Amino acid sequence: MLSKKKRVGRSVAVAFAAAAAFTMTMPTGSAYAIDKVECRGGENFLKIWSHSGGRQSVDCYANRGRTNFGGWWVDKISTGNNDLIYYDANGDSVRINRWTEITFPNRPPKVNSIEIL
Repeated sequence: MLSKKKRVGRSVAVAFAAAAAFTMTMPTGSAYAIDKVECRGGENFLKIWSHSGGRQSVDCYANRGRTNFGGWWVDKISTGNNDLIYYDANGDSVRINRWTEITFPNRPPKVNSIEIL
């Protein structure tokens, strides 16, 4: 029969080992999730004007991460305080630095996904 101190010590050791194993197997680094947010004046969100299938849209995004953009044609991008990479249907990735506004009047890119860095 083990004494109470030995049982408590063994429980602590098992809990510590389990926590260490969990920490070692989980991915490291910070988790980020890009969010679609309401477009508001005075905010420095990523703002994208786009169209597809006769519909037009203006969408704003915040926070680091990558999301599907659904293959919409992009007419204009205002990056606000975000560095952006967009991934187009041709397989290219294009980086646009923060505080940049760009329009695509003649040949808009068809964008599959966007990533805020």
